[in-house]
Amino acid sequence: MIGAPLTKNAKKILLLGSGELGKEVVIEAQRLGMETIAVDRYEDAPAMQVAHRFYVVNMLNSEELKKIIMAENPDFIVPEIEAIATEVLLELEKEGYNVIPTAMATNLTMDREGIRRLASETLGLSTAKYEFANTLEELKQAVKKIGTPCVIKPIMSSSGKGQSMCRSIEDVEASWKEAVEGGRGQKTRVIIEEFIHFESEITLLTVRAVNGTIFCAPIGHTQKDGDYIESWQPHNMSESQIEEAEMIAKKITDSLGGYGLFGVELFLTNNGVLFSEVSPRPHDTGMVTLVTQDLSEFALHVRAILGLSVHPVRLYSPGATKTIKAIKTSESYQLTGMEQVSAIPGTQVRIFGKPKTIPGRRIAVVLQTGETADEALENARLAAAKLSLTY
Repeated sequence: MIGAPLTKNAKKILLLGSGELGKEVVIEAQRLGMETIAVDRYEDAPAMQVAHRFYVVNMLNSEELKKIIMAENPDFIVPEIEAIATEVLLELEKEGYNVIPTAMATNLTMDREGIRRLASETLGLSTAKYEFANTLEELKQAVKKIGTPCVIKPIMSSSGKGQSMCRSIEDVEASWKEAVEGGRGQKTRVIIEEFIHFESEITLLTVRAVNGTIFCAPIGHTQKDGDYIESWQPHNMSESQIEEAEMIAKKITDSLGGYGLFGVELFLTNNGVLFSEVSPRPHDTGMVTLVTQDLSEFALHVRAILGLSVHPVRLYSPGATKTIKAIKTSESYQLTGMEQVSAIPGTQVRIFGKPKTIPGRRIAVVLQTGETADEALENARLAAAKLSLTY
């Protein structure tokens, strides 16, 4: 049962992380009558602008985080970013708090080491070869073992921060510095991954609900410096590839448990489908579902969280997204070209409302539909080219 928000019968959802994805989760939660609380490390984050109330706090500070959660006593705690003191969630779950999907899943997936060891060593899923390092000297030895080129990432980071391609042993020191500076939390540990020559990279949105597991149509995407720049749905895959991808996604999400939507990232290669990463929450590449599906990834996530049944998703139209990113730091930016974009049939723009820009930060996304995913992507690129940020 769900009452009205801000009443004694309200169901409360508390988001830890309040970016553009959290904003859409808040909107969907409010559509189902939930009371929403947004938490992040900076004021006026996108989800804060639509939530019933918000808190600004360093979520790596265990005491501060625990104080807010206990004061609010939410029905659902929904982690949306990596930089969280997950040990608090593990502790509070034992006391009866409901962490989405589970505290264990949050703890594992916030840490690249935990999820990679689970996938490869426990579940036996195919992944790229990998090593870990705590120091520059350990990194040099690991790179020699894996070989070059290889990819070096912080254990904890988001949106590709701290990630680099190491093409030779001479690049190791620069990669180490980038990983340490780009990582979240106090960790200096890094993961070294074999460079995979893949045909394509996809996200398979996987929903664990009270009535079972469902999959959305696969989403193709391209990345630059580890951060997504465009996505499209559906991605063209053979039946055998889809079966293999769904098998991998079900194994990893079943092992994590709980209810909610997971973004499972996979590589499609000549040697089969390889597991890459998983996020126990809506995925940035999945913003395309706002125009392609009868229920977006955000609506699916909220339904599953509430313990409601989720049925096979209907794909209304092929679609695509193209991100708009900042190149400068500014607290007084504007997006220009909206008049020209609005004249293009089928185009939608979501402006996230972030209070300031920094180089590489996503500020908006262009959404497009088409007769095919390729057509939608081309239209999205054309529309995005008409938009620009002024500072």
